[in-house]
Amino acid sequence: MDLALISTSGWFLPVILSAALIDSINPCAFSILFLTITFLFSLEKDRKFILKAGGLYVFGIFLVYTLIGVGLLQVLSILNIPNGLAKVGAVILIAYCVIGIINEFFPKFPIKLKIPASSHQTLAKVIHKASVPASFFLGVLVGLFEFPCTGGPYLFVLGLLHDQANFWKGFMYLVIYNIVFVAPLIVILLVAVNKAVLEKLDRLRRLETKKSRLVLLLVLLAIAIFIFNL
Repeated sequence: MDLALISTSGWFLPVILSAALIDSINPCAFSILFLTITFLFSLEKDRKFILKAGGLYVFGIFLVYTLIGVGLLQVLSILNIPNGLAKVGAVILIAYCVIGIINEFFPKFPIKLKIPASSHQTLAKVIHKASVPASFFLGVLVGLFEFPCTGGPYLFVLGLLHDQANFWKGFMYLVIYNIVFVAPLIVILLVAVNKAVLEKLDRLRRLETKKSRLVLLLVLLAIAIFIFNL
């Protein structure tokens, strides 16, 4: 089966959306969002302030990821790299999934797919400013720092876009990808402004993180192998 059939057979958009949805359910951004909302509650901020600050936090992540994707796609277009990056992206995604699975069973494995520990202090300082502009800046920082958590699926999608779409069509797919990517954060923000619900969701997040990550990594691995074998 030729790789070009992904787009002509109707597989292209579903593959993009599936990768975005799976990529969106990542503990990195969730943890910071829960921490930020919890801290705002501790300062007795009202619901309107929390929604505004949380919304800008999510927009900061969306903006950074979109700009990273557009920048990389533009570089690939300028360099006129021949088609074949989809398979390279699939290999990167396979490696990403394998490392992620190893991390779940062997926490001391030297290669980590998470926000660098060195960035935690910086993020904590921004969170404690507890202002609306600081929330946007926090989202930008999280978007930059969490790229090791989500870079594998994103690079895989960029490889697909390079091979199967022109720049502007690729840009539209990137916007769609990143809307899906931040959608769970928006849902959590809307639900979690209730303090009791926030505490229950946070307990559930802590209990289900390992199991859900393993399932998501296995699904991503299956998608990557499928693309590689086309």
